[in-house]
Amino acid sequence: FEGEEGIDAGGLTREWYNILAHKIFDANFALFNAGADGVTFQPNPLSAINPDHLAYFKFVGRIVGKAIADGQLLDAHFTHSFYKHILGVPLTYADLEVIDPTYYRNLNAILNCELEQLGLELTFSTESINFGQQVTVDLIPNGRAVQVDDGNKLEYVKRMAHHRMTDSIREQIEAFLEGFHELVPPALISIFNPAELELLISGMPTIDLNDLQANTDYQGYVPSDPQIQWFWNVLRGSTHEEKALFLQFTTGTSKVPLEGFSHLQGMRGVQRFSVHRAYGGAHLLPSAHTCFNQLDLPEYESEEQLKTRLMIAIKEGSK
Repeated sequence: FEGEEGIDAGGLTREWYNILAHKIFDANFALFNAGADGVTFQPNPLSAINPDHLAYFKFVGRIVGKAIADGQLLDAHFTHSFYKHILGVPLTYADLEVIDPTYYRNLNAILNCELEQLGLELTFSTESINFGQQVTVDLIPNGRAVQVDDGNKLEYVKRMAHHRMTDSIREQIEAFLEGFHELVPPALISIFNPAELELLISGMPTIDLNDLQANTDYQGYVPSDPQIQWFWNVLRGSTHEEKALFLQFTTGTSKVPLEGFSHLQGMRGVQRFSVHRAYGGAHLLPSAHTCFNQLDLPEYESEEQLKTRLMIAIKEGSK
């Protein structure tokens, strides 16, 4: 707005933050990469292609911190793991699913199958391409000389996930937090969980349930089934915050597509919300697959039972 005259009654400030939020994720700056859902972001491990990248990350941290301090909302949605980094909360390898579901499934296969059966010979190291050069990174001291076996493969999976979500972007995370903590001390932000932090930064979404229902697919259910009728009744009777938690639980973010739920993004591009019948009994909680915008809903016996189980799932699943 340099050189422009204007009286700011709040609108100019909101526009300024909105412009900055979109610039933060501009691919030309190479600062952030989108997760598999296409709408959440985390630091780009190759951001060093921009020689001033760490100064930019510190600046981004300051902007996010200042927005919180000013009570302004940003159209900025980060990955669940990055919110955990901001809060100083330990990550789990399951946090990798939203970032790279294929990589996550491969790690799961290592855990669930014998290595000999998979035909894998692994060491505690990983290889990456860094500006055209192949680089070997040890996950533990001299890890390239330490074989992975069925006895230590859980530790290997944890270290691979930690490298992908933390070690490979450690400088970027630290630069962001340095700027962020200049305005928001860690003690003040630590009272939130990752889902609450997203809502603090980005605000409560306006969720049109009629639009969501019109763009929902069903597997194992039909719209006239009692469980589906109860499901929509429960959602319509929920609070604004509970609707936002539901959206986070099933899609991984509270962000509502600008074009409506017909343009909801998944790992394969546009991917409609879907409700699948879950087998195993009414004692189970609903579960979700955020990369596919999928809710697995058991066959509950009453609307009250469905409400109780769904509310537990969305509130506990946001932690």
